[in-house]
Amino acid sequence: MNKILSIALLLWVSVTANAQDKKAKDLLDQVTAKVKTYNNITIDFKYTLTNLKENINKESKGNLVLEGNKYVLNFLGVTKIFDGKKTYTIVPEDEEITISSVNEKDDNAVTPSKMLTFFNSGYKYYWDILQDVKGRKIQYIKLVPTNPKDQRKEVLLGIDSQTKNIYNVIEMGKNGTRTTLTVNSFKTNQPLSKNQFTFAASKYPNYYINKLD
Repeated sequence: MNKILSIALLLWVSVTANAQDKKAKDLLDQVTAKVKTYNNITIDFKYTLTNLKENINKESKGNLVLEGNKYVLNFLGVTKIFDGKKTYTIVPEDEEITISSVNEKDDNAVTPSKMLTFFNSGYKYYWDILQDVKGRKIQYIKLVPTNPKDQRKEVLLGIDSQTKNIYNVIEMGKNGTRTTLTVNSFKTNQPLSKNQFTFAASKYPNYYINKLD
């Protein structure tokens, strides 16, 4: 009898887990589909990095404008512009600009344009907790990297159950480091300048320009 109960329990756990995984996949598919409906996206975000063992606790803010695979990212005092072919990294503190080519089709390349759909490959996903955040229902999906060399233990992706937009991304490193990116403002289909993603060297007359390729 105990053996039969054990087998039944294992079958129930397996069926439940598969159902939850499908539920997680369905929600992630909804997020991806929703992102594709926007002409452009403007995000203001907060980024925190903590490691209790190393006594590290840092917080910073940034903003990102996305249109297709083009973007402008302002973060940690650095501006990055990707015009669809090249990335321009502008560092005012050093008065230096680095220009390089990026293969946006490279699945292993982590770029801002993939920020809202990064979860589509390289992870196993599991249905996690539901939290109430200031009246918003945030459903978490746990992502576990499939690459054993990945330094992240797991990633928690918080999704607004109503809008299907990403609320936050929490990464737990194997070394105890925890990073959290929280979306403070999420705007779509904003009027953008035709030069929004165009780099103009004339704006930086005294900067050293470093061309990597």
